[in-house]
Amino acid sequence: MTHDHRAEVLRYTAFSADPAGGNPAGVVLDAAGLDEERMLAIAAELGYSESAFLTERTGEDAYTIRYFSPKAEVPFCGHATVATALALAERDGPGALEFTTPAGLVPVSVVREGGTLRATLTSVAPHVEEAAEADLAEALATLDWAAADLDPALPPRIAYAGARHLVLAAATRERLADLDYDFTRLEALMRRLDLTTLQLVWREGPEVFHVRDPFPVGGVVEDPATGAAAAAFGAYARELGLVPEAAVLTLHQGTDMGRPGTLTVELRTGDVRVRVSGTGTRIG
Repeated sequence: MTHDHRAEVLRYTAFSADPAGGNPAGVVLDAAGLDEERMLAIAAELGYSESAFLTERTGEDAYTIRYFSPKAEVPFCGHATVATALALAERDGPGALEFTTPAGLVPVSVVREGGTLRATLTSVAPHVEEAAEADLAEALATLDWAAADLDPALPPRIAYAGARHLVLAAATRERLADLDYDFTRLEALMRRLDLTTLQLVWREGPEVFHVRDPFPVGGVVEDPATGAAAAAFGAYARELGLVPEAAVLTLHQGTDMGRPGTLTVELRTGDVRVRVSGTGTRIG
């Protein structure tokens, strides 16, 4: 699939071994000849939540990478990073990679498990901050959620691990499943707060969560599997003491969209960074 004589555009899904699951991304392994306008046009034509572009090779297995949604450039995208790593691994073999992103350096390792490739990214240093009461009230209003719909054990926070996400925990699985929000109003709030997605979560068990990510600032209603938000959520869960300092979390996403995927989040003692891993496969 070629949109430009300088750019072969690959299509991969991340966080599922099924092409019909997970989160699809466009991947351009040689975007050196593309300007921002062309990269944005390719992302818009594909219509995926994000596409990734390798704009420069900076060393052995090291690249500069940029990410575009159909509407704008974003500082970091987990699923497109995983998709790109898998595409490189299929071309060059598994191993260690380094991506210089607008958010910072992101190492990725790819291993082969049986017949399946699995990529693990390591986030930039994360941080977690309080959400202002007025902003929280506006977020709930855009979702048409009541304060009673929130799980008091998982308080709202803004979490960052390369991009900013407002974490809101639903009290029930039913509340999470029933997502019908005001697209324009939520987009305005997210632009004001510099949010990439809302990370809506429901806790099934001690280390098992179901998540959904509205993404109006990217021009799509919902992101099917969100690696950047998963990394931010790992930082959130550790910061609030919801999980042990060293833990492996399982996040299920995309089920309510008909594109189920699984993200694995690893927290390590003595390392503030968060690791997010998953499988993926080429589409078409």
